[in-house]
Amino acid sequence: MIGIEEIGSAALSAFWDAHIRYLVDDGIISDEEDVAYFSGDEYRGVIEAHMQRDRDRHRLVYFVRGGERIGAASYCTYESEGGKCFVLDFWVFPAYRGNGTGHRCFEALEQYTKADGARYYEINSEKPESVRFWKSLGFTENGVDEYGMPLFIKK
Repeated sequence: MIGIEEIGSAALSAFWDAHIRYLVDDGIISDEEDVAYFSGDEYRGVIEAHMQRDRDRHRLVYFVRGGERIGAASYCTYESEGGKCFVLDFWVFPAYRGNGTGHRCFEALEQYTKADGARYYEINSEKPESVRFWKSLGFTENGVDEYGMPLFIKK
């Protein structure tokens, strides 16, 4: 069974360290400018400010199995957009990948976010293996975001 552990302000430093490793190691970002941006105060400050909102609050969570953190996600459920849960980041730590762990983590996230009013899910993704993963969960293509990155939706 996979549980969810909310990440509060006191634990952000460790999350940000894991987050930048994920972005670089998984090939999400590769150039120095992107590394600097996602490591910097501007990006992190926006996310942290959105974590403090009363409505449409951004959340950071760990996936936990057997007392161990096995992955993480960053998402926002938008009450203002009819319950859209936009998943900004979702990853399983490399040591725990395979055997359907990602699927079970997303199932846990779905269950957890429904308490926040999530009614459907959206994510942007362009890496072929990630697109295959999201489609295997029932996501379908849904246009592109403001940066031209493909969007996927699950209703």
